[in-house]
Amino acid sequence: MERTETFQIGDFCFQLRYPKEITPPPNFMLFRKEGAAPEYEYEIQIRSDFPKAAGRQTAMRPDLAVFTDGNREMRFIGVKGTEGYYACYEETTDRSARIYLDPARLEGLNIDPVFSSLMALERRLISRDSLILHCAYVEYKGKAILFSAPSETGKTTQANLWEKYRGSRTVNGDRGLLTRKGNEWIVQGWPVCGTSEICQNETMPVRAIVMLEQAKEDHARLLTKGEAFSLLYSQITINRWNTQAHMYAMDLIEDVLSHIPVYQLGCTISRHAVDCLDDAMHLSC
Repeated sequence: MERTETFQIGDFCFQLRYPKEITPPPNFMLFRKEGAAPEYEYEIQIRSDFPKAAGRQTAMRPDLAVFTDGNREMRFIGVKGTEGYYACYEETTDRSARIYLDPARLEGLNIDPVFSSLMALERRLISRDSLILHCAYVEYKGKAILFSAPSETGKTTQANLWEKYRGSRTVNGDRGLLTRKGNEWIVQGWPVCGTSEICQNETMPVRAIVMLEQAKEDHARLLTKGEAFSLLYSQITINRWNTQAHMYAMDLIEDVLSHIPVYQLGCTISRHAVDCLDDAMHLSC
């Protein structure tokens, strides 16, 4: 028996057909959109023999192999540290893709990034002026503060400190979807939340992006666009093997920097780190 459901992530509305053996993760199900008209279709099949690679190889790393044939992509998807691929993603038309799953690897699909990676969502979203940012997405007085940094730097810690000392609320502990709407940028929900286990499908304007670094003393400052570009670029999901998408992503990052202030916060695990950033944001407003 096959199930068919419609989802919307950011401005991308799609239909997903999948066999009864598959259960999408709860965070992914938050993005169901009943009654919406899908613009793209994904079909998931379970089969142990993946199709042969077709086209020109454009990317290769331990957990991902990408092949390009004209405007279409084919991906073999794995997990870092695990041998072999658990899925094959194949674009069949300009508006549809088929996903093949290894029956021996179905158990891991309950992990958010393992499931969401099946659909190459960043590939669809870039054309909708959207960028996936690695960040803790926090709501404060009706606007978002996005704490971004490499893993284990302290995004969740700073988000928790703002909850404790400023009464903020964490919307997602690991990802946010930056989207351009006219002349402004908003942040939307994303179905992956990392170890934080905090995931909400909410949209709001962005007050600031904060690039974190660990430090012995707290210090915060507004970055120039040139200083902020490489820091922000490093925390955004970009298909660097796709030249057109890569160049457009960099244009979007430049536009983000023209509309959203980006701060650098060298921080400890203390209330003083919250006060330090709050003071810097008020001074620059």
